[in-house]
Amino acid sequence: MLKSGEFVNYLTKMFPTATCELEHNSVFELLVAVILSAQCTDKRVNMVTKQLFKTHNTPQDFCDISQEELEAKIRSCGFFKNKAKNIKACARRIVDEFNGQVPTRFEDLTTLAGVGRKTANVVCAVAYGENRIAVDTHVLRVSNRLGFTKSQNPDKCEQDLIKLFKKDLDKLHYRMVLFGRYHCKAIKPECDKCEIKKFCKNFLN
Repeated sequence: MLKSGEFVNYLTKMFPTATCELEHNSVFELLVAVILSAQCTDKRVNMVTKQLFKTHNTPQDFCDISQEELEAKIRSCGFFKNKAKNIKACARRIVDEFNGQVPTRFEDLTTLAGVGRKTANVVCAVAYGENRIAVDTHVLRVSNRLGFTKSQNPDKCEQDLIKLFKKDLDKLHYRMVLFGRYHCKAIKPECDKCEIKKFCKNFLN
């Protein structure tokens, strides 16, 4: 199996400045953007939130907006009905239970509507500087191909990566996302350009 340090060095050379690509000016805006990003590209989310956050950027704003109006504003992000419902419920709980402030504890974040481990990990890592890794489809795919995990369960994969890499997990996350998105793609991965393909189960098979 590829050594963790070698993989980190390889990705760091490829993506030295990798960071969260979701544009935001507050923790709450980040939270909303991450919820919208489910099964949607960051580029599309940024296009939507650029307009959305001009008029609605606080939890109370999203409590006050109607379900129908919010759906119309986020429609192009996909699954807009469910996302609008979750964002409004999330905002309401933040206002009612957390005095209008996005909670800082991971455990509290996961009690919010539309917020699972992946979203909570992103918020904790990006907004609060915690050593956490979020497992999305790209991270899960790359981790399985390189043998960092043998599980298709994101939670199990997360634990395997934490044990293996231990530190700078937030940076690792975004580098793995970019690597999976642009190189180690689900369909037609660019194996001919990959310097670590000899460790890849997908290439070897």
